[in-house]
Amino acid sequence: MMARRRITRVEVSADRGVFMISVAAELAEMHPQTLRMYEARGLIEPKRSPKGTRLYSQKDVNRLRRIQEMTAELGMNLAGVERVFELEQQLESMSRKVAALQKRADELGAEVSRLEAIRRELRAEIVPYVRGGELVRHADLHRLPFGISSSGGDKTR
Repeated sequence: MMARRRITRVEVSADRGVFMISVAAELAEMHPQTLRMYEARGLIEPKRSPKGTRLYSQKDVNRLRRIQEMTAELGMNLAGVERVFELEQQLESMSRKVAALQKRADELGAEVSRLEAIRRELRAEIVPYVRGGELVRHADLHRLPFGISSSGGDKTR
């Protein structure tokens, strides 16, 4: 009779440090000393266990692979790799700002449309005034050289 094996899968956040330096180096296809050098240059920042052991995340391993690709395949030096990462960080920051500005522009566009609709509504309610003479307060009508009858006709003296 054949025994059945039970397989359990555990999902771990991509930025959680789970690989020791030897495993991370193997996954990134480089020597552990190279990882230490990259850490010293600030290209990678592994997490640390309570006892101080370096723990690399999947995100760190992917970054190490990118460094390897830029240096080995593209012929870049580490200063160039550092600059690429700086520029990518700036680009990401600017993209977030552009997205926030676009969202605000959309909100303002909606507000302008709303105000335009109100303006059109108010314009429809305004009755054009054709100048027919001076405006007079009702209280001043009795002082005029002519009288106003209740039927709306004029009485002159």
